[in-house]
Amino acid sequence: MRTRARTRMAVMMLALLPWVAVAAPTGREARVEERLERAEQRQRLRQVLELSDVLDLDNAQALKLEETLQRFDERRRPLRKQVREAARILHRASRGDSEALAQVDAAALGAFEARERIAALDKELYRRWRRHCPRRSAPGSRSPWRAARAARR
Repeated sequence: MRTRARTRMAVMMLALLPWVAVAAPTGREARVEERLERAEQRQRLRQVLELSDVLDLDNAQALKLEETLQRFDERRRPLRKQVREAARILHRASRGDSEALAQVDAAALGAFEARERIAALDKELYRRWRRHCPRRSAPGSRSPWRAARAARR
């Protein structure tokens, strides 16, 4: 009985192995995703450190800024991926790939829409941080120089 169960399990594993291999990202794709994620984390840390220095933020404010940036980066990630995929299609089409040539219009429009949504997210991030921007001068005033310095970054 045990041998029969093991045999069934082995046969089932062998039958499903190709499907699992197809579904899993290849080693190269996984490395690329991991590399992009690490680059995004380094960029966010650099951005938080620079903004903290420019705006004279304390640790609590810097942590709040980092959390806000991370939430917006998570929303930007699929849009950036869409832009990268569209760029790959356009690159393949420029090299004469007939499959890619049929997808040029859709890829270009998708990239433009994704970039518009990224710009809208950037505006929303600026507005949100501006509302919570620490005040430096008298209570009630929003110190416009801080907003200008933050926007420049």
